[in-house]
Order: sequence, then structure tokens, then C-alpha cells
Amino acid sequence: MQATLKSTRSLAICVDDFGLHPGVNAGVQRLAAQGRISATSCLVNGPSWAAGAPALRAVDLQALDVGLHLDLTEHPCDVRLRLPVSGWIAAAWLGRVSRDDLRKEIELQLDRFEDAMGRPPSHVDGHEHVHQFPVVRELLIDSLLLRYPKQLPWLRSTKRAPGAGNGAKAMLIETLGCAATARLARSHGIVQNRHLLGVYDFQGTAAQYELRLARWLAAAREGDLLMCHAAESTTHADPLLAARLNECQVLANKDFGTMLEDKGLRIAPLSRIAAPGGLGG
Repeated sequence: MQATLKSTRSLAICVDDFGLHPGVNAGVQRLAAQGRISATSCLVNGPSWAAGAPALRAVDLQALDVGLHLDLTEHPCDVRLRLPVSGWIAAAWLGRVSRDDLRKEIELQLDRFEDAMGRPPSHVDGHEHVHQFPVVRELLIDSLLLRYPKQLPWLRSTKRAPGAGNGAKAMLIETLGCAATARLARSHGIVQNRHLLGVYDFQGTAAQYELRLARWLAAAREGDLLMCHAAESTTHADPLLAARLNECQVLANKDFGTMLEDKGLRIAPLSRIAAPGGLGG
């Protein structure tokens, strides 16, 4: 009897916060070399961006998307704009945002990315998902359209995946601008991932993260994005360090490759598996 061939789906896996500290940079480089991720998003004003960027310039763009992690809450270029995410939520929804200052900040972060990488970002998303907030999303997309009319970066969607065991945090993140951002992106032909996986409270052990990962992989569909925050050990103060170390350990482990195979998944850059209008449903 002939064996039934298992269908294969493409999943993008992105490590956020490259440039935050050496541990994140090292984690990204390790996982990229192992073929365990297909993207990283960069804090271009982060303390370790300048030191880490040269290594990213050398990566194979066919294997790793390198994009901008728009940061307004931790390391913006203009410190006057720095607010906790709760402050940005209030400012954005109440219209208390200086459009001129925000536009300059977006442009400056894009400039810093291009200066360091020698190319446009493959994608843009937001540190703490600020890219989808009112005013931010409009000004960001305006900048992308003006700067990259021939090859628009893809933009992260925060839409929850059915069956992924989404909790209140994933629901809140989606509520904070997913639908409006999707409409705006679609109207301009900007590609987005279909669903976002990987949202959790950063609590628990490596074994518990592995269980979450198995659930996300089981729910993954073609063109979904798994967000992670992996890092290797560092002396840098980081409230998420324990979770980052757990993630890096699990993603680097040989068992993760077996999990992907069992679920019929292959890791690929979203820029290579998506076409305008082809995802986001």
C-alpha cells in the first residue's frame, strides 16, 4: 500500500527585538544558522543595534527576512515620544499625538535601518504592537508607500489563529487595531501574515513553552506568523530574560524539527510565501 504524503504548509517564524542586547542578537544568529527562524525584527535605536547590524547584512535574504521593529515605548530616537504602551494606547485613541513628531520618528527609524543594512526592510511591525494603533498605522503606511512604491514591505497582522488556545492577551492585542490596519494595508496592496501565533504571558518553564509551541504549530496555516522573543544568556538587565532563554532552548532543540515535520510545516520567509492579496483571510 502506498503511503499517504503529508501536505506541507509554510510558516514564518520571527524573533523580535534584535538590537536590544547581545543575548537577543546571539539568539537570532544561532537560530538563523540552524534554519529555525525565517525573520527578525530590529530595534534600530536599541543599545546593541550598531554592534549587531553587520552580522545581519551578511545573512542570506532568501532565508531570513530582516525588518524594522518600530519602537515608541522603549528606545525611540526622539525621547520625547517615549511612553509605556498604555500611554500610547491613550494618546492614539484620544488623538493626542503630534503627527509631525511621529512622522519624523518613523522616517528616522527607517533611515537608520537602511543606513545600517544597505537595503529597505523586508517587513515592518511594532514593538508592543504599536504599528497598528490609530495615527501610527496611517503615518507608517504613508511612509512605506512613499519610500518603497516598487516593493512594499509586508506588515504584521495581529489576527488570532482559530484553535491556537488564544487567551485574553491575544484577544486584546487583536482588538487594538488589527481590523483597521488590515483594511488600510489591503487597500494599498500591502501583504500581511494570515494569523499571528506566539502570544503568551512570558511565564513558565521551557517545558511549558514547548507545550504552547506544539499547540501553535497544530493551529498554524499557510502564511501564518509565529512571533517569538528568543535570546541567549546575557548580563544585560531584561525582565523577559528567563522567557527568552526558554524560547531559544526549545527552538534550537532537535525536537523542534521533529515537531515541524509531524505537523507538516516548513519554515520560510513570509516575503517568499506571500503575494499581494494572497493572505490575510
